[in-house]
Amino acid sequence: MKYQAIIFDLFGTLVPNMSLSEHRAVLTRMADVLSAPPDDFVQLWFDTFHERSTGIFQSPDDNVAYICRTLGVSVNRNKVKRATQIRFDYSVRSMIPRSDAIETLSHLKYKGCKTGLISDCSSEVPTIWKDTPFAKLIDIAIFSCLVGMKKPDPRIYELTANKLGIKPQKCLYIGDGSSQELTGASQVGMQAVLLRLPDDEDVDAHRIDSEDWHGAVISSLREMLNLVR
Repeated sequence: MKYQAIIFDLFGTLVPNMSLSEHRAVLTRMADVLSAPPDDFVQLWFDTFHERSTGIFQSPDDNVAYICRTLGVSVNRNKVKRATQIRFDYSVRSMIPRSDAIETLSHLKYKGCKTGLISDCSSEVPTIWKDTPFAKLIDIAIFSCLVGMKKPDPRIYELTANKLGIKPQKCLYIGDGSSQELTGASQVGMQAVLLRLPDDEDVDAHRIDSEDWHGAVISSLREMLNLVR
């Protein structure tokens, strides 16, 4: 095969991106439980993505408690638990594989190609991961909240390649372009490819720091198999 390992993004790639409107609705429900002003709560949740995704907040409870204190809202542990459960349930619903994701990963596994994952995420994602169909098909999964760094930090790509036992130059990286991930992958020597699904263009996807990509583009995960033969 042309590449010895394929490394995937998670949200927007193996699973659809979260809908921004749905995400806001979930956060508003959380704010209601906490008796917090909803607009301020939503904004602070988005503003603390870095702390959440690099493990500074080690749990959603910590994140919610911080926002409550910042807003001058009483921190009630029972309410915090109820609020974070709303977020956890939404995260579970968001981890549904794209229609061709499992087929594609299974084919790579059959062909003996190593697979990796790099996800900018908070702590509920690695908790959910072990119960998804991806867990047995991805050799190495790197979650930003557990390693204390996120894309496009070159170290997170190098860490993934090292754990796979493959040089970055022999890795293909597939992502939807959030978090400046494709540029980051390219800078360490990986071949980066943008996954741009036609249907996604009409969805209010919640993409963080998406980039204007002028490199290789595919329109389905299945199409990626043509690049590795």
